[in-house]
Amino acid sequence: MTQKLLPGDSAPLFRATDSLGNPVSLDPYKGRKLLIAFFRFSACGLCNLRVHRFSERYPEWQRHGLAVIAIFESPVENVIAHVGQQNAPFPIIADPRGEIYDRYGVEISEAKAQATLSDPRTKTVIAEIEAAGFKLTHEEGSNFNRMPAEFLIDESGIVRVAHYNQLITDDMPFESIDRFVANQR
Repeated sequence: MTQKLLPGDSAPLFRATDSLGNPVSLDPYKGRKLLIAFFRFSACGLCNLRVHRFSERYPEWQRHGLAVIAIFESPVENVIAHVGQQNAPFPIIADPRGEIYDRYGVEISEAKAQATLSDPRTKTVIAEIEAAGFKLTHEEGSNFNRMPAEFLIDESGIVRVAHYNQLITDDMPFESIDRFVANQR
């Protein structure tokens, strides 16, 4: 089992290439606040809705100095085919082997994935996904049991908030991100 990060830990470094072929590492983000979001797989309707909502908020976040990196446990071709259609204004990384996920302690949990399916609130979330025009699509070879996670990292590269989803649907509240952006913890 991978070690989960805690507030106060240094954000683990990585080097990757985004879906547009650009290199991505944490070095250029020194001196800036950063949200790193780990999603499930690129065809996940819930994940695509979250990217859409990030994209809507991104101009405001960017004005306040917050950058975003999104990571999917899918091959780059799938990321381009599904998430790439949104033209997100931030880097989207394909990590099909889950190497960056492991560095951040992002878990795989069949029990939590099943608990999400049996949670009565999931029907409401599915309705939101469909109303926004996204579909619950299977992605061949995807890891259905991957749990999302989001990390707020300060200008010094220190994790200030480590949010590991307990259900697939319980993402970090936008209010928490907004408080971080406004320097309120």
